Amino acid sequence: MKTVLRLVLTLVSSLMLALSCLLMPALALAQPAAPAAPAVGAGPDYRLGPGDAIGVQVYQSPDLTVEARVSESGVISYPLIGSTQLGGLTLPQAERRIADALSQGGFLRSPQVSITLRQVRGNQVAVLGQVNRPGRFPLETFTTRVSDMLAAAGGVTASGDDVLILTGQREGKSFRKVIDIPGLFLNQNQTDDVLLAGGDTLYVHKAPVFYIYGEAQKPGPYRIERGMTVMQALAQGGGPTARGSQNRLRLHRRDINGKVIETVPQLSDQVRAEDVIYVRESLF
Repeated sequence: MKTVLRLVLTLVSSLMLALSCLLMPALALAQPAAPAAPAVGAGPDYRLGPGDAIGVQVYQSPDLTVEARVSESGVISYPLIGSTQLGGLTLPQAERRIADALSQGGFLRSPQVSITLRQVRGNQVAVLGQVNRPGRFPLETFTTRVSDMLAAAGGVTASGDDVLILTGQREGKSFRKVIDIPGLFLNQNQTDDVLLAGGDTLYVHKAPVFYIYGEAQKPGPYRIERGMTVMQALAQGGGPTARGSQNRLRLHRRDINGKVIETVPQLSDQVRAEDVIYVRESLF
């Protein structure tokens, strides 16, 4: 009798094991799919930019679930409300904009909108002009500043200006700031070392130049250094030749109407962009 009972228990255990093996795949398939993970590195203050991929969901409205990509003009196409401007907005701001549009259009009474950032494409900054490595650079952190991005581009070339122009968008509005480059690294004006946002552009123009010719040792165009005087400009050109005289200089400068005016400069006068200094021959 005990032998029979043991056989029955063994048979029941084997059947239960086989049944569990059959049910495990079905249970695995029945589990809900994990939601797509949000983009890595997207903080709460991240602002949407061109190329960003987002997922939009509205509570209890599955027909309004959309996967979209922000266009170059900062808009997405959304059901019922059409083109919607989201560029430059944070995710909470974008959620409110879509919710307000659905509510004001009479489509939903109190919509609860949720937006997930799927992929970051617009999280780049362009560095252009007189830098050693111009191009587009990713914003690896949300604490990247102007000085960091300028260093990533290899710094300013020898012909680059002392100022750069930062353009972009802040809170959905156009943003422009002129920044003194030496001040960024000499701790003279840390307020200029602003935080960068995706889609920003840094542009370094060519430095202003002056020209020197006539009886100068090294005639030609030269970069104007900050606060440069006529005497310093003359020294930049190697000084007068044996036939020239620093007391017989002529300065050609355009006035506000574009007309070239010739004057006799003082050695202490400051040089301006596009000035032309002519070194005349000595009288003796």
